[in-house]
Order: sequence, then structure tokens, then C-alpha cells
Amino acid sequence: MHTMVTDPMTTDPTTTDPMTPMTTDATATGAANTAAVRERSRAPGAATAERVRREGRLRAVVSRGIRGLSALEADGRWRGLDVDVSRAVAAAVLGDADAVDWLPTDPADRLERLAAGDADLVTCNLSWTLGRETGGPVLFAGVTCYDGEGFLVRTAAGFTDPAELAGRRLAVQAGTTSAANLAAWYGARGLDVEPVAYPTPGEALAAYAAGDCAAYVLDRIALAGARAELADPSAHSLLETTISREPMALAVRDDDAGWFRICRWVFQFLLTAEHAAHGAENAEAAAGASAEAARTADALGPALGLDDGWATRILRSVGTYGDIYERNLGPASGLAVPRGLNALWLDGGLHYAIPAY
Repeated sequence: MHTMVTDPMTTDPTTTDPMTPMTTDATATGAANTAAVRERSRAPGAATAERVRREGRLRAVVSRGIRGLSALEADGRWRGLDVDVSRAVAAAVLGDADAVDWLPTDPADRLERLAAGDADLVTCNLSWTLGRETGGPVLFAGVTCYDGEGFLVRTAAGFTDPAELAGRRLAVQAGTTSAANLAAWYGARGLDVEPVAYPTPGEALAAYAAGDCAAYVLDRIALAGARAELADPSAHSLLETTISREPMALAVRDDDAGWFRICRWVFQFLLTAEHAAHGAENAEAAAGASAEAARTADALGPALGLDDGWATRILRSVGTYGDIYERNLGPASGLAVPRGLNALWLDGGLHYAIPAY
């Protein structure tokens, strides 16, 4: 099976690795040079929390615009599940959830910006994979949203199964796992497709909307947002089949264990706060349970490199994970994406709150 990826954009194949320093000691051995390169490549994130506090801003890589996850809206504010995760980190570290510099970035460049030291974290519908974590100075601090590759098609075309798209052009985003997922799924069935890679979500969606491609292939939650942006959303459908596992995760550099720990526990607290309120008799009881969980986590703030009000600020700024999901992807958002795998384990989902005490 030969799955060809066609890139409609002309790009310069020459790239420069911003993490590669120059060595000046000509007498150094190859092993010593390698050690020096590794040591200097770790320098950009040696004290991330201190730099963030000194500058009073958190730098977060987000998408070029995916409704429900990270999108710049008409009022000039960024909104989405990924956005609120970054805002939670800012609330914990800076005391201000809005002290974030948003860095909209093409999928192919997300981790490069992080590795270069141009960003403090990535919350950008980025799937956690072994290749990504071993391919650069990157660590994933937690799965923010469980998803899988899906297909957006025209309802009138009558497609009901991905196999029916064999031999057709399918729009994908460059720098994502979509082309590889298509190759794996169709190859296992002896079928061929032609993924056409576009650099941004908007260009991929526009190509699909114009009829250049028979389907738009992306994570299903992202496709729900894309469908809502079309002129007539009701004329388009998501196929029921999911062809991959896409654990979208919060990413940081691997050179600052303290920063990694902060980001991991900020996200875990969002789950903890929802877990604490699970089964509460009413909204007041739920709020009280979450607040008590925050006070417990607050006490451990100094040991985490934060103050003793970090968790309470998160709760007041963005709410629990459940609040974030409902606000950005639930019925009130206009997308109405079911919680599914993103429910707490108590409700049959995959999110399991690590004890925050």
C-alpha cells in the first residue's frame, strides 16, 4: 500500500535547529562535545517558573484556530479547553489567569518553538506519542483530552465507513499524526488514499469545504469545532468510526523538573476538584467539596514551588475540569461533544485524579 502525502504549499526544505549550539574547543573529544551540547541545550528552561514570574507572563503555544480547543474569538479573547488549561497554569504561578501571551503556531512547529525556548508550554491539541517525547527535549505533563482520528464528510455523499473513501483525496494538517494514522488504517486493509497536507486548520477546512478533498481528517473533537464553522454544518457529518488513539496532552521542555511538576499538578488539580464534587447533592455542596480539595492542595503549594493559594486561584479562575469541558465543548458551547472518554473514571471515562494530599 502506498499512501502518498501531497503538500499543496511550496516550502523551503532547509531547516535550522535552534537547539544546536556552536562548540569552540577544538581539542574536545567527541564525547565531551556531545555532553556540552546536551548541557547547553538544557539552559533555556533552567528556571522557567522564575522567568515567568519575573516577566509576569506565561507563553503558551496554541493552535491557529480550532473551536472548542483554542480559538481567537470576535471579542479578541482566546477560548477553548486548551486555553483554559494554560490559564490555570497562569493562575497558579502568577495569580492572574489572563497573564498569558498566546502563540498561535502551525502543527509542524509546535514542539520546535518549545524546544527553542520561545514558549513555556504547549496546549495545542498535541497527541502524546513515544516518537515526540524521544525525538526532542519534550515531556508530556498530562492528558488533557482523550480523542481519536475521525472523518468529516458531506452528508449528501452517502459515506458511512472510512473504507468507502479509498482512492480519494483527504485533507489533513501538516505536522500532525493524521497521515500516519491513515497509512496504518488503510494499509492494513490493502487500500490507498491520498492525504493532502495543509499547514493550518483553516486552510485544511477551506480545501474540504471547496470540494478539493472528499473528507477532512483530524481528531474528532477538533472536527466538531470545524464542522460548526462551515456555512451549513447540517450538511456535514462525522463518520462513527475512530481509527486511532489521540491522547492530547500538555507539553513542556525536559530541562526543568520543577516546571514539569508544577504543570502536571495544575492539571491534576482540575481533575481533583471535579472528583471531590462527584456525587454531591446539589451545586452548593459540590462547590464546597471542590473548595475543600483546593484548601488541601494549597497547603502543599510551597513544596511544589507555588504559594499557599495556588489551587484556590485555579478554582476561582477556570473552575474544575468538568467546568472547563462543559464551557468549551458541552451543550452550552454549541458543540455538544459528549464527555465519553473524557469523563471521570467514576462515570466510565479515563480521567483519574491522582490524590492531591
